[in-house]
Amino acid sequence: MGNTSDRLELCGLEVLCVIGDLPEERCREQRLSVDVALSCGDLSAAAASDALCDTVDYAALAAAIRSALRQARCRMLERAAECVARVCLAEPRVTGVRVRVEKAGAVAGLRAAAVTIERRKGGAVA
Repeated sequence: MGNTSDRLELCGLEVLCVIGDLPEERCREQRLSVDVALSCGDLSAAAASDALCDTVDYAALAAAIRSALRQARCRMLERAAECVARVCLAEPRVTGVRVRVEKAGAVAGLRAAAVTIERRKGGAVA
């Protein structure tokens, strides 16, 4: 019997998008760093078959996350994180997700600001 809490992680996905509430932030792209931990149930089928069709295609998921964030033009990191969570939870094999979105240089003298959220299919916390 396989482990039912297997995770697949995307670490440090860089996304250039409009993010921020200030007027000067609404007309330029900034870099976000996105970390995603996907709860996928049991990944032993993918381990046994060594086939992409038995797991989450993380290259396609990364592209979908980038596209969604570029289109969303979020003002707040919280909204950006929710946007990423929705994209991830649309994947059939994903049952839950933890998303961390970081924006470097958000405030003078602060290395970065970040938000972390956890979501499960059906709206519960992961």
